[in-house]
Amino acid sequence: MARVTVEDCVDKVDNRFELVLLASHRARQISQGGQITIDRDNDKNPVVALREIADETLSPGDLKEDLIHSLQKHVEIDEPEAPAPLQISGALDELGGEVVVGAEDIVTFDSMSEEDLLAGIEGLVAPEKSDDY
Repeated sequence: MARVTVEDCVDKVDNRFELVLLASHRARQISQGGQITIDRDNDKNPVVALREIADETLSPGDLKEDLIHSLQKHVEIDEPEAPAPLQISGALDELGGEVVVGAEDIVTFDSMSEEDLLAGIEGLVAPEKSDDY
């Protein structure tokens, strides 16, 4: 019975590998309590799934979408994008950083002059040498 069913399903789903994925997904749904759309006739779940695909009681496109949805770990929700933060060029605060104005708050980025950087480097102490290395 299953061979005839597979041959009937190839007309509905062109790729045999995709057919196996869809039928196995549907068989899992049936084993988890999904409603069967055809008579069982004492067949096992994979054969019932193939017969459902062959009889076109289930759309292969719908099965494929359901399979993809079941495999997704992170589902993106379409939400409106937040407006991009406005940059005010030339606006500096008292620390010398650039001020970026956003929708929620103000973010300040500090800047350091080359002289301050060199003074900081000169103030660093070299690590002590040990015999372990």
